[in-house]
Amino acid sequence: MLASLININKFYNGKQVLNNVSLTIDETDKIGLVGNNGCGKSTLLKILTGSVEPDRFTEKDGIISLAAKTTVGYLEQMGGLNSENTVIDEMRSVFEPIHRAIDRLREIEIEIEMGDDSAADEYQQLSSWIEANDGYNTDVKIRMVLNGMGFSGDELNRTVSGFSGGEKTRLCISRLLLEEPNLLILDEPTNHLDFKTIMWLEDYLRSYKGAVLIVSHDRYFLDRLCTSVCEIERGTLTRYKGNYTAFVRQREENDARREKEYEQQQKQIAQMEDYVAKNLVRASTTKMAQSRRKQLDKIERIEKPFHDTKSAKIRFTYGVEPPLDVLKVKDIDISVGEGSRRKTLIENLSFDVRRGDKIGIIGDNGIGKSTLLRIIQEQLPHKGTVRWNSNIKISYFEQESTNLNRELTVMEELHSRYPSLTELEVRSLLAQVRLIGENVFKETGVISGGERAKLCFAIMMQEHGNVLILDEPTNHLDLSSKEAIEEALAEYTGTVIFVSHDRYLLSKIADKLIELTDGGYREHNYGFEKYLDVLRDEQAEQKRAADAEKLEKAAEAAKEKQVKSYRNKQQRSADAARKNEMRRLEKEIDDLSLAVLRGWQMRMEQGKFSVNPNLLLGYEYNKKHELVIIPDEAKVVKEIFKRYVAGEKVKSIIDDLNERGFRSSAGCL
Repeated sequence: MLASLININKFYNGKQVLNNVSLTIDETDKIGLVGNNGCGKSTLLKILTGSVEPDRFTEKDGIISLAAKTTVGYLEQMGGLNSENTVIDEMRSVFEPIHRAIDRLREIEIEIEMGDDSAADEYQQLSSWIEANDGYNTDVKIRMVLNGMGFSGDELNRTVSGFSGGEKTRLCISRLLLEEPNLLILDEPTNHLDFKTIMWLEDYLRSYKGAVLIVSHDRYFLDRLCTSVCEIERGTLTRYKGNYTAFVRQREENDARREKEYEQQQKQIAQMEDYVAKNLVRASTTKMAQSRRKQLDKIERIEKPFHDTKSAKIRFTYGVEPPLDVLKVKDIDISVGEGSRRKTLIENLSFDVRRGDKIGIIGDNGIGKSTLLRIIQEQLPHKGTVRWNSNIKISYFEQESTNLNRELTVMEELHSRYPSLTELEVRSLLAQVRLIGENVFKETGVISGGERAKLCFAIMMQEHGNVLILDEPTNHLDLSSKEAIEEALAEYTGTVIFVSHDRYLLSKIADKLIELTDGGYREHNYGFEKYLDVLRDEQAEQKRAADAEKLEKAAEAAKEKQVKSYRNKQQRSADAARKNEMRRLEKEIDDLSLAVLRGWQMRMEQGKFSVNPNLLLGYEYNKKHELVIIPDEAKVVKEIFKRYVAGEKVKSIIDDLNERGFRSSAGCL
């Protein structure tokens, strides 16, 4: 067990958002935390990390336990990046203890080479600790994570301050992954990520050694990663085994069972109440009726199952049948900015849309997807042509809902557009999208993003367009509302053109894709699942390359360790003795060089001796059998001594010198 929460309660403004919530997190758990917006998910995370205190009424309430071995990494708490650091330096700072240990290791090596063997045991301990923490592969780890999170090349040497908010979030995730806490807590980690990065993160977290607790509206992400799903609903937490799909199935089964139990109990209660009502006043049956009434009082009432997932009833229809050919786009450009700052993102974009097509437009943030939707509606100037066929009625969902009058209430906004609708009809329409109660009397400028989206859907239901154009329709929605809009789009028989990062929506709705890339575009005449298969193949290839690099680094580290191994005291002493002897010989060579060089040169000039090819490399004897040095070759002798004492084979040394083109006085080695 890494962490546990027992009887967690929390009130906000008199409303209880968490009611006796308990949760246990074990070492290998991958838990998804789901629930409608405002249900208390983020609050629970903050209580677990200690940034928010639970409300306590008894000694048994609000117990938060962390095991001594637990290290917690929380995405929200990772905002403290050093803005002056480069990306690579910021990531390297995670491994500062390892880098200090390696620096100390190098110091000890020098000490041992100088004959000081006192730190040999420390050397062995540090070496083992570094190896246990994979310390020689830190740069490989860093580059793998950064590349997976979309950072590479020159970006690694840019300062953190130069990145956007979304990019800094990705850097925070990168650093958090490198820290490797054994309890990783992530609140909406996929918000600023493209498909490729999300898929990489999924794979990384699937093999993550610690536990992961995730709040996310990304159902695809939860499906691929989670081993259990916890739902917070009406203040209580229920845990389900399996991924998101398994959770939905189990919840439906539980609801069906509870609904049946509820109905059976209600039938039983009705029968008992009827018996009491009929028999309480009769003298002969009064006691039996009183007994039944006592039984009624003791019955633990089953609450009627309640889920918002079944409540939203969104349905799009159209009155005018569209033609077979809906839209032809020819050689348009996608540009942003004004005047001298205008920048063209994509040129010569062309595509056709036919009746019944459901086209998903995908691409990185800022690539021009929303701009494209406005261009095809002739809301922005552009090159090329956009030609809609006749009998086309467009219904447009704008991501930020700027087409709403923020000073009107929800009901007034809808009634201003459709004045023929009665108040009851307006309330009924709003109820279909789950806008009920006092929310309908709030101004559209103060309601949440999800509520504004629901209002826009209600408006679209009344527009009866035969072409739906949607810009991130699920962005602000909770899970139940997302499921409702997906069901509505799946049943819709008209044409749909939509921009989305929601993989679940894309997988369920899109039958064609237009992918906007840096400077270009690609059409995919197939669904999203096949598109993901292509991406996975690309990532698999990248992973193979990264694994090969890691193996190469590991082999180099193992070789270095073998060369510099100090396994026992005897060996350490022998190594030190050899190195001392090497230093002595090197000094002797230097001394001989200074003393003999001039005399040797003089004797050569006087013809007193000649070079004998059979003599030792770097040395020769004159006629008096006096040892003299060949200066250039003496340098090679030093190198040979160093490499030989370090443990390198003679043949390897000779082969290397030959490859470098070195020739002795004899003409070869």
